[in-house]
Amino acid sequence: MTPTALVVGASIAGISSAYWLHRAGYSVTVVERAPALRDGGYKVDVRGAALEVISRMGLLDEVRALRTDVRSGTVVDATGRRVASMDGDTFGGRTHGDAELLRGDLTRLLHRHTADDVEYRFGEALTALPEGYDLIVGADGLHSATRALAFGPEADYVHDLGYRIAIATVPNHLGLDREEVTYVGPGRTTLVYSTAGDATAKAMFLYEGDERDLRAAYADQGWEVPRLLDGVDRADDVYSDALCQVKMDGWHRGPVVLVGDAAWCASPASGQGTSLALVGAYVLGAELAAGHGPEAYERRMRPFVERNQALGPANIKRMVLHSPGQVRTSMRMLAVMDRLPFKEWMLGKVMQPLHRAANAIELPAR
Repeated sequence: MTPTALVVGASIAGISSAYWLHRAGYSVTVVERAPALRDGGYKVDVRGAALEVISRMGLLDEVRALRTDVRSGTVVDATGRRVASMDGDTFGGRTHGDAELLRGDLTRLLHRHTADDVEYRFGEALTALPEGYDLIVGADGLHSATRALAFGPEADYVHDLGYRIAIATVPNHLGLDREEVTYVGPGRTTLVYSTAGDATAKAMFLYEGDERDLRAAYADQGWEVPRLLDGVDRADDVYSDALCQVKMDGWHRGPVVLVGDAAWCASPASGQGTSLALVGAYVLGAELAAGHGPEAYERRMRPFVERNQALGPANIKRMVLHSPGQVRTSMRMLAVMDRLPFKEWMLGKVMQPLHRAANAIELPAR
């Protein structure tokens, strides 16, 4: 008899899990509480082992065709003065064929790749663990209902890093053309970018503390921040949350297994959320196809997850500078580095921990 799997969440982790579980011989149903695919969102990176997973799905060329094509990154001060500039890949810490694309574009691609083999049911929220499935995969994100039902309250597993993030689509009033601009103030970082084929821009706000009112959090900031906040006020796709990580001793209980942010959210500051989701889905499917249980999936994934989770707290302290003195020092260092002929090499060295972590797993064979 064909084994059955219910995947909760049409996320990147969920859709990828559905693909590999189907390949492993399961009859797969995906339920998603939203009425349709969540196809908006910010840009994400696919790097390291995740690129190999995408290749094994036969999607590498299509993923690369969807790249954002961001060509440059610039850091400015409160007056708008350019402090430093570099090419887009260096600015985003990409190398070795890494692909940056919009989360929604990747979600749609994965959905198209699975639509003929997987049943999708939108507008269904999980309120209890259903019976009758051989496997239930919780891929429903940081605030996972599946995790709460199977493992207990969110507060037991979700750890606040002390920062918040907000992202929204805003008018491209700066006239950016595949460019990213970052402003750094004490405890407050703002960036805005445009991507290929999009007339609008995305604004992202990273800041210390737990203030949920974005205007209150950024009340005294300079540069274009007030105008960007005006754009956020009119946006219909605002995402706002605390920067958190999920820490769990185990990711499976009975028929339930967690994957992606539901299991191990590394936070957006890690730069590895999408790649972890793709790799985790592949490893789960591969271990089950080989006749191994979820224990084998956990054993292979845990060192990889822990290494990538370690990036989050370290990165956010570099992204959001605590004091005026730290901001001044950082701006001076960036200005000096900007004049050096080997600045890309220096930044590459800074990003080496990310790339080592992104490749710190041996993928099981298929």
